[in-house]
Amino acid sequence: MATEETGPGRPTPLLPTHDSSAFSCGHPSLDDWLKTSALRSEGRTSRTYVVCEGNIVVGYYALATGAVAHLGAPGRLRRNAPDPVPVVLIGRLAVSRSHAGRGIGAGLLRDALLRTLEVGRTVGCRAVLVHPIDADAGRFYARFGFLPFPAGPDTLFLPLETVEAALG
Repeated sequence: MATEETGPGRPTPLLPTHDSSAFSCGHPSLDDWLKTSALRSEGRTSRTYVVCEGNIVVGYYALATGAVAHLGAPGRLRRNAPDPVPVVLIGRLAVSRSHAGRGIGAGLLRDALLRTLEVGRTVGCRAVLVHPIDADAGRFYARFGFLPFPAGPDTLFLPLETVEAALG
């Protein structure tokens, strides 16, 4: 699993003082969610982390808890796990077009994986799941070792043991 560092600094939790009004990553659904739903969801259904220049958001990701049924999970996730199998979902990850190509996305992903390790050590989970928004996003995650999830054609996963070996 490749790792790269983020540019503007370590992601921090989203706050009302962060300015996301000009954020544009090229996917309106990702832009709109950050601007209209991220703060409302904060702490209830997901946690959003941002990187900023000053207080201007230039990248973000959101984490949520989830679970997958034994029936659709790969054997390595099912083994000795409850049904359903606990996972962490990277619900969204985006970088402003003005900051693309600087390693910020890789830094955001690394931070998300490190936080997922903490979740796994605290409450337990078996994998990180993601639903890439398009083929480019799918290739981005594949570069870091994410694998196709058998039960979902638009879902990728990374076993927590792989994250632990790479970053732990």
